[in-house]
Amino acid sequence: MECNNVREQEEEEILEPMSPMGQFIKSSVLSFTIIGVLESEIPIDDSNTMALLQDLFLPINPRFSSILVEEKDGVKKWKRVKVNLKDHIVIPTFPKIENPPYLYDQDFKNYLAELNSSQLPQNQPLWEIHIIKYPTSDAAGYLIFKLHHSLGDGYSLVGALLSCLRRVDDPSLPLTFPSIRSNVEKKKKNGGILNFVTTVPKIVFGVFNTLCDFGWDVWKSNVWEDDISPIRSGTEGVEFQPVDITTVNISLDRIKQIKTKLNVTVNDVITGAINLGCRLYMQQTSYESRSAHTTGLVLLNTRFLSAPAGYKSVSEMVKPNSEMPWGNYFAFLNVSLPKLNDRNLSNPLEFVYTAQKMINRKKNSAAIYVTGFMLEAMRRLVGPQVASKYIHSTLKHASIAVSHVIGPDDRMALDNHPVKGLYFYVAGDPQSLVLTIISYAGSLRIAILVERGFIDAEKFKSCIENAFDMVHKATFRSP
Repeated sequence: MECNNVREQEEEEILEPMSPMGQFIKSSVLSFTIIGVLESEIPIDDSNTMALLQDLFLPINPRFSSILVEEKDGVKKWKRVKVNLKDHIVIPTFPKIENPPYLYDQDFKNYLAELNSSQLPQNQPLWEIHIIKYPTSDAAGYLIFKLHHSLGDGYSLVGALLSCLRRVDDPSLPLTFPSIRSNVEKKKKNGGILNFVTTVPKIVFGVFNTLCDFGWDVWKSNVWEDDISPIRSGTEGVEFQPVDITTVNISLDRIKQIKTKLNVTVNDVITGAINLGCRLYMQQTSYESRSAHTTGLVLLNTRFLSAPAGYKSVSEMVKPNSEMPWGNYFAFLNVSLPKLNDRNLSNPLEFVYTAQKMINRKKNSAAIYVTGFMLEAMRRLVGPQVASKYIHSTLKHASIAVSHVIGPDDRMALDNHPVKGLYFYVAGDPQSLVLTIISYAGSLRIAILVERGFIDAEKFKSCIENAFDMVHKATFRSP
């Protein structure tokens, strides 16, 4: 009897409660999976895979060695288990080609699309590694990480993957990331009476913006859907429809040139160009839709709101009381896409300036915190399933979701495999169009996930490229 009690006590000690946001995005209503893709410059040698997973990957976080269990009261918790690594490694076989060399571009695209719809086994830790040993026009091979969003958000999981890689130029040095501290520090230096004069109006407008934004978010989530348009089918269960996936590379140097010339931020440029690209696609597909009511949901990393200290290593994220903790710390910003007209089509910089005004206004609003309190109240009073339904409705009523993760400045390698490029996308989003963005070694990689048969992925990609070109040309147009 005493031994049984000790055993039960030990089992209770290894059960870690699932975070509230984790409960919202891992339910029968909503289930997100993050899929990260590493492109290798050389053919994949998988001989060290087991050792790398055992020595580098699993120790990153206990959740990689845990499964979800539901207790009698319905509360879900993480329980440590023994991991059989072979169950988590998938090496697919593509159709044999008679006349090599052959580039497996279409086979790889089909595989990614199938990976998007397949579910992770629930009786083992919620991650898989897929090793693609077939070359395409983009890479000599691929390493794909498939991880459930409840393990952590994009910031956490991409950070975990990057912690397994080393710099190409000097493996002994840590990867470096773009700093976001400078702007915040500059603001802090403006103290004294100037700070007081600017702070009081900010508080007043902040309260007003918060009330307006929160009311708008509730209205959008429950009542007002976006118009049906070339980027929103409105199909019930769209998250279960087949998808197409493509990517586009944008030079970060070009974006920074625009940023400096216009005196805006990198985010202003990216947001403005993406909004323009969406409207260009809509107009080319259906001219009337250029003025359709269209909104986007921008995924915001809420860590940067309270501790804008740039990227932290995984070892720092998992420390108790970390400034930038591991987990799911994000919120959705509901933003309207400017309507396309002859004026802003001839001057695409209006999209950048409109994005700048919108982003600055959203910075002076606490609506995301109020929404967070509301979701937590829902969870406590009526259960996490109701909160999941609210988030699902929020996504479903909008036209596009955009997520952006900061990547390293340095070229990197995994087990002596130089990484040519990387990108990620999110499966399970109830929308026809999802964009995910990550920077790497001077390039911005945008992954485009679309509802197959409804949105033309290559045509949309061309519109995004055209939008960035239009903004760049307009920025440096001769007077």
